[in-house]
Amino acid sequence: MEITFLGTGAGVPAKHRNVSSLILRFPEYDGDQWIFDCGEGTQHQVLHTNLRLTKVSRIFITHLHGDHIYGLPGVLGSRSFHGSTEPLTIYGPKGIQEFVDVTLGVSKTHLHYPIEYVELQDGLTFSTDFFHITVRLLEHGIPSYGFRLEEKEKPGKLEIERLQALGIPSGPLLGKLKRGEVVELPDGTVLDGRDFLGPPTPGKVYAILGDTRPTPSIEQLARHADLLVHEATRRSGDEELANLYFHSTIAQATELAKRAEVKMLLINHISTRYVDNLEELQQEASAQFEHSIVVQDFDQFVF
Repeated sequence: MEITFLGTGAGVPAKHRNVSSLILRFPEYDGDQWIFDCGEGTQHQVLHTNLRLTKVSRIFITHLHGDHIYGLPGVLGSRSFHGSTEPLTIYGPKGIQEFVDVTLGVSKTHLHYPIEYVELQDGLTFSTDFFHITVRLLEHGIPSYGFRLEEKEKPGKLEIERLQALGIPSGPLLGKLKRGEVVELPDGTVLDGRDFLGPPTPGKVYAILGDTRPTPSIEQLARHADLLVHEATRRSGDEELANLYFHSTIAQATELAKRAEVKMLLINHISTRYVDNLEELQQEASAQFEHSIVVQDFDQFVF
């Protein structure tokens, strides 16, 4: 999986930080792409990457503040203008469908693909072909949600050497055996692909949060995650102000990452007041949790 940050700022855009948006790309699953939040200018940010809106199949909106949704109508329109006719699923709080319907209706924007809406609520669980997803309510003044993406177990590797010893040539037969199918050889021998697969590989876990101040549901989403994306609108020491405005500090994000035993913490939603303090913010985060990065727009990571 690749994660690309399109906007890492908080509230309003700055010259070097756009408002919230990130994309997950899954090269292992035909290049499928999922967007999380769609702040104003998201479609422009995509133009500076190798990502394509036509490959986006799902959009997750954590909450309905403008810096997380004002770019959504443009993304939807561009996806259509670029020729996509594939269905799209939008997950968001109550009101997201009304927002899209009104903005597209007033602007007379016609989409050449259908949209399915899934209204978020605390405790919602659902599955896609490759992931099991859990949704939990965070604490942000208005309904804001976080997501735990648990990749399904992957089949074990095909034991090629054993098959070669049996004289199985490369080609379609190997493909069927790799999928765990039963095949019959020309001489009548029947082989079960499951007998030639190594132990299954556990899937990875990704936790992606909307805006929030500390709340118990975060740890439930983040427990033993390979990746946690957590906001830190304020620096450590500003906990009182962060709490007042339903946000978190770097110290609160790193403390949570340690308690939840996550492998990597990526910190976003950085206030414009820190535009010239990236190095200090990074030092602060690393000192508290070694495996943490204060991200910038267009940062990309592979997991």
